[in-house]
Amino acid sequence: MARSALLRLAVPLLSFALATPVFAQSSLSDWGFDPGALMGDGRELLLRAPDASVDGLFQAVHASARSPQDSRVLCELFDPSAERSLEGYNGLAAQLSEDSRIRFADAATEFFLAAAQSPRQPYDAAFAQQALKAAGVRAALLNDGFVAGLNGTDHTARCRSVGWLLDSLQSRPAAERASVMRLLLSQGLDYLALARALPR
Repeated sequence: MARSALLRLAVPLLSFALATPVFAQSSLSDWGFDPGALMGDGRELLLRAPDASVDGLFQAVHASARSPQDSRVLCELFDPSAERSLEGYNGLAAQLSEDSRIRFADAATEFFLAAAQSPRQPYDAAFAQQALKAAGVRAALLNDGFVAGLNGTDHTARCRSVGWLLDSLQSRPAAERASVMRLLLSQGLDYLALARALPR
């Protein structure tokens, strides 16, 4: 799989996980946490969040991707021409069904709370990279046109391929899914940091 295709997956996952709608922000405030401060150190959150809470973010993405209505919204984020800003992602997130928004908010709240209360977790980036590649290989073996769809320019084919990749990851153990999710979210943080550093 081309790195650019994986990056297109990483940034939307980051946006939906760490820039969720207002539901998560109110829930966090109720617990006495400042959502802005927590989101400001996303990399540390990724290192501290237990696997179960990271996998909860994946489960929210996977469940929404399986809904015909919500998958159309998610797929807009995977297009190369999608607006690469947290504001743009939040605008699209507002178009998700109420069930999906609540699912993302609950997962994000659990993620933030667990990360704030936990020490750093073991994480092997090389293992995560291999697990992601293996998921891509499984998706390619099981689904004709996976690689072409993921790397191509056809919106529908790319959306279908991303769904197949998520399905492939869903079949793996929770610790492996969490490892891959950490990798993708970390790449998303790198992308957003680079985008903010570039002159407009």
